[in-house]
Amino acid sequence: MTIRIQLAQVEPTLGNLEANRALHLAEVEAARSEGAQAICFPELSLTGYFLKDQTPEVALSRESAFLEPLVEASRRISIGLGFVERGRDGRTYNSYAWLEDGLVVGLHRKVHLVSYGMFEESRDLAAGEHYETIESKLGRLGVLICEDLWHMEGAWLYFQQGVDALIVPSASPARGVEAGNDGLGSVRTWRSLLETTATMTQSWVVHVNRTGWEDGISFGGGSRVIDPYGAQVGELAGLDAGRLHVDVDPREAARARTRVPLRRDEKPWILRRELERLAEEDSR
Repeated sequence: MTIRIQLAQVEPTLGNLEANRALHLAEVEAARSEGAQAICFPELSLTGYFLKDQTPEVALSRESAFLEPLVEASRRISIGLGFVERGRDGRTYNSYAWLEDGLVVGLHRKVHLVSYGMFEESRDLAAGEHYETIESKLGRLGVLICEDLWHMEGAWLYFQQGVDALIVPSASPARGVEAGNDGLGSVRTWRSLLETTATMTQSWVVHVNRTGWEDGISFGGGSRVIDPYGAQVGELAGLDAGRLHVDVDPREAARARTRVPLRRDEKPWILRRELERLAEEDSR
């Protein structure tokens, strides 16, 4: 069972929900014309990234009527998109929704908010606290939003839940342009991290980053797909908007785990015991 996934490496307009929804719908139609059964957008694709004081103005509940055209479009193609979610608790979250068959079938709230250097996500956003899988036509999915991938527990917890693919949306800046370098340093770092994650979790890894500029910051693109053996099967050049479609077989994750049974041989009870020991030591 092969599924065609399209990566939409787009440049959202900061704070303009209407323009970004139109962009999403246009990309969805383009993906359908390419025969794609799913399309993935970057982190905060519906709002832009450096929102600051605009954050509460663009926040949407998962039931918002504004999302309805996209939810309706998911009857014909599965859609993953990023937005600022207004939770029922009144707080705002950096969230990624998975739309399918006219429903919001899954949602992940970014756990590891970035608040160092140029980033100050925790000023306006609340952090998520869960890594729950999404049951999709693509198989069992796990979502890790940008910084979530840089912390090992998320990918490992999804691995323990038997995901077929990890969806990794990001809004990662372009960095590391130096004489003699083969491309952007940030893109090379991402590639190394993604390949390692795919190899260790024996999952497909679908990374979709954004492009464009906000507040003088350039986003690095470099979207790519890695197979469950750690091999890259498709990529987009950095800095420019673009589309990439890749045919994936979700069953390949199970095949990889049969050949090298890493998940079978894991010992999660040791991790739990050692974490409890460390927590007890820290409390002394």
